[in-house]
Amino acid sequence: MIIVLPIILPLAFAIIMLFAWKIPKYHKYINLTGSILLLIVAVILLNDILTDKISTYQMGNWTAPFGISLVADYLSTVMVLISAIIFVATSVYSIATIDSDRVKFGYFPLLQTLMMGINGSFLTGDVFNLYVWFEVMLISSFVLLALGGKKEQLEGAIKYVTLNLLSSALFLAAVGILYGLTGTLNMADLAVKITAVDKRIVNVVSMLFLVAFGIKAAIFPLFFWLPASYHTPHSAVSAIFAGLLTKVGVYALMRVFTLIFIQDVNFTHYIILILSGFTMLVGVLGAAAQYDFRRILSFHIISQIGYMIMGLGLFSPLAIAGGVFYLIHHIIVKTNLFFVSGVIKNIRGTYDLKKLGGIYKLYPIFGLLFLIPALSLAGIPPLSGFWAKFTVIKAGLELNEYTIVIVSLIVGLLTLYSMTKIWNEVFWKDETDEIKEKKRFSELEISKRIFMLSPIIVLAIITVIIGLYAEPFFEFATETSKQLLNKNIYINAVLKR
Repeated sequence: MIIVLPIILPLAFAIIMLFAWKIPKYHKYINLTGSILLLIVAVILLNDILTDKISTYQMGNWTAPFGISLVADYLSTVMVLISAIIFVATSVYSIATIDSDRVKFGYFPLLQTLMMGINGSFLTGDVFNLYVWFEVMLISSFVLLALGGKKEQLEGAIKYVTLNLLSSALFLAAVGILYGLTGTLNMADLAVKITAVDKRIVNVVSMLFLVAFGIKAAIFPLFFWLPASYHTPHSAVSAIFAGLLTKVGVYALMRVFTLIFIQDVNFTHYIILILSGFTMLVGVLGAAAQYDFRRILSFHIISQIGYMIMGLGLFSPLAIAGGVFYLIHHIIVKTNLFFVSGVIKNIRGTYDLKKLGGIYKLYPIFGLLFLIPALSLAGIPPLSGFWAKFTVIKAGLELNEYTIVIVSLIVGLLTLYSMTKIWNEVFWKDETDEIKEKKRFSELEISKRIFMLSPIIVLAIITVIIGLYAEPFFEFATETSKQLLNKNIYINAVLKR
């Protein structure tokens, strides 16, 4: 029954806040309570999965595949746990940074609704319900993007929702075709019945899913909505979007292309591998050309997604493990970098690198807090990003895929260049007279400083821990890979075979 709680808890706390609509000053505390409870539930769920391997729940006691199935395996459970960590961090960060107007218009209930959609996407065992949870995410994320009503926000929100509605339409069409071919939408049942369908037809349907999920994951050439929208909302919104939303798309790709669409790996996964290379290159080149803090980080989301789907495209046990490890690492690091950008905006009032400077001289410890996720993103040892990159690159070398390995190494160097550019412009160069007139971080209330910095510190510590003690995390990723590549484990758990 605990498998239902990651979905029910956010819904319950969103409803509580709606009933408390006229007293919005309490929303931040209600939301924080809900996020902490969600984290506790996620830890308990992970502990259960480590014992039982896969947990399932059939809604309404309908036998699978006739009812709605919820399935928690290694991949979905770790995604719920990491999402809960990010949710707690964002909730704490939001207490210090979100203004009263956004709170009055439902910022915190929307956060809870977003988490409900994210967790539902991870835990569902039904393709149509995956579509439903995607729509829950889309509705809440669209409002969060537009909350504030600035021109650039509305422009970014319209681009975001337009492309994602196209993705939803393609997804729904693919779901309909899949149902027509197999008579089922339960993922485990699909994995069994799709083997009887003509491979050429399955390949066509798989490409529809690749496009639909590719838009949500922001892979090449379907990424252009992301850098046009992620830099526009409040920094707390940007942070949770950067950490989680595209990763739901990556999760969906990993799920269907390890469970359902594996009849012609030489075709489907080779296309994914090619797209991963272009995704890495285009994203990092876009970042190198930018001088806005959050635009750089937004383009780097795209390039790092390339590494994750590179693991899927290579489709070996080590490669899938590397993709999972990369997924875990990147959620933590990217969220943290957006938090850092929000603090910079709070200190200087801008994200423009050319108008920034002198931060390290004023706040050297804060400079180090930036360096940890920045160097991890670039893959510098011994941080988490090094082991993530090392694993997928090693998998590529073992399969003699030298082209993608070379591309990934070049992208790593260009990522380091972008992080160095941010360091030089924001932290290292001297502040100008114009900058000196801006307010100092030390002028903020102590409570606000604590709420802003504590999530950054905690996520930085997690990044260091994953880097220094990578073995247990890699072992978990390896077990996840084994589970994903042996589809019978999933099928037998859901269908009770």
